[in-house]
Amino acid sequence: MTSLGAVFRPQLAPERLRAVAETADRAGLEELWLWEDCFREGGISTAAAALAWTGRVRVGVGLLPVPLRNVAITAMEAAALHRMFPGRPVLGVGHGVQDWMGQVGARAESPLTLLREHLVALRALLRGERVTTEGRYVRLDDVALDWPPRGPVEVLAGATGPRTVRLTGEAADGTVLTALTSPEGVRRARLLIDEGRAAAGRTGEPHRVVVYLLAATATGAGAGAAERVRAELIAEGAGADPDLGVAGDAAEVAGAVRRLAEAGADSVVLQPTGDEPDPEGFVRFVAEDVRPLVP
Repeated sequence: MTSLGAVFRPQLAPERLRAVAETADRAGLEELWLWEDCFREGGISTAAAALAWTGRVRVGVGLLPVPLRNVAITAMEAAALHRMFPGRPVLGVGHGVQDWMGQVGARAESPLTLLREHLVALRALLRGERVTTEGRYVRLDDVALDWPPRGPVEVLAGATGPRTVRLTGEAADGTVLTALTSPEGVRRARLLIDEGRAAAGRTGEPHRVVVYLLAATATGAGAGAAERVRAELIAEGAGADPDLGVAGDAAEVAGAVRRLAEAGADSVVLQPTGDEPDPEGFVRFVAEDVRPLVP
């Protein structure tokens, strides 16, 4: 069964999160995703609040930029969330937007090396292991968590380029793909992920693929949905690719979700446009109207 989620975009003020999270929980949404975008909202702080305000919805963070974070801090925060809200947090890490990393003096010379080292150490710490490592970027001396998660937890990684996608198969438990990923792009990513898994001898382990889908409902407050989706894709440099984004009613949106699922996505997260006029209505639309149409 394809998991379905929605994004609370950080273009909304943080004080809007509670109403959206509570709406998502009441409506039966499976996953609510948050972004740690510079310089808007912190991923862990907003995830902790959303988890505390809700009782059942899973809360994802996609992504935490690793150049901003010592891996021990990432592990401590992740473990705390998993112990306080078992089974509900979903955390992903990634390179971060390189221009933003440069603005704060955290840009790595080799983002791929940093992400690999961070993933290896983070997953080991969350397994309760004691870690000593002397990498190019990640250095730990006899570090172990006092309060690791009580059981296995997944660590996802975001990726766009082929080398990073392959790395997610090798070193992460799942992959997060952006809304600029078409169904054919999901198929290509699956092949690269499988290459990474084979290289690391992980072919028997599950690997979840999460894909964002830019979407707008064409009813009610969503008038002008197609124009909003088109404008955002153009702003992201995607032009008018017909395989990206969807605007329409529940049947049309569900059709786009199914195409991504058929291409290999395990979870599809509907991403409203940055100027979505009704974020609470959007999560209700996803949970109540689209979900029944997606197997």
